[in-house]
Amino acid sequence: MSHQPLVSSKMARRLLRILRGYQHLASPPFVSPHLWHSSILLPIRSSFVRTMVTLPFSFSLKPRDFSLPNSSWNAETMRLYDYYNKQCEVENEVGEKQRGPWRRLPSYNRTLKYATGGAYLSKFIQSKNRLFTRSIKTAGAAFEYVVFLNKEEERSVCIFQAGHLLEGPPGHVHGGAIATMIDSVTGTHAAFMSGPVMTANLNINYRSPIPLGSTVLINSSLDHKEGRKTFISCKVTSSDGSKLHTEATALFLSIKVSHLLGV
Repeated sequence: MSHQPLVSSKMARRLLRILRGYQHLASPPFVSPHLWHSSILLPIRSSFVRTMVTLPFSFSLKPRDFSLPNSSWNAETMRLYDYYNKQCEVENEVGEKQRGPWRRLPSYNRTLKYATGGAYLSKFIQSKNRLFTRSIKTAGAAFEYVVFLNKEEERSVCIFQAGHLLEGPPGHVHGGAIATMIDSVTGTHAAFMSGPVMTANLNINYRSPIPLGSTVLINSSLDHKEGRKTFISCKVTSSDGSKLHTEATALFLSIKVSHLLGV
């Protein structure tokens, strides 16, 4: 018995246009154990528009997670990764492991992979699209980073190592690359706190240049929420926190995906 798609091609194209421009879907991908006729549920968090798509093919169950360590990471990047990663799982008083205060956020090269079932669906409708910060395959050449979220404390931290392709002033990171990372980190943070959002305003003050190849911390914290508005503050510091490189404030607006879809 053949399976028929449960969504029109017109609606799928409309959904695609929105997802292409929306970089902060927060849910990690759900991997179906069924390799062939897999039903995929794609949730949109504001009004929970749900789309079922039937896929007749099998794909890799393990899309590359760029937030995991690779051979290009320097010793300081690895040290900080281990420090926060160990706090993602802790032991209670009786020695049982439980979820810790921090959560490592997976990172993929297609935005749709963040949604439930997106690891499959992105193969169809985002085959050529790549997330800007994950578009270069060569390890260590550009954006090497991992984001950890502490939802209880309403803050996140990004460990960022800039590669040689991000040069601006000789030997230092381009200001646009720094702004890209600030927007990505604060936007991801805002999405976890408020659901789907879009950047409305980003104010950046550059204090001191960042040497290429060095490791910095991008600390993001929730200031407050006001209706549809989510206000985030951010600081980029040296890995030990002793030197301030950049500081910023960001405003994000919650979006109604159902309205954007025209339904």
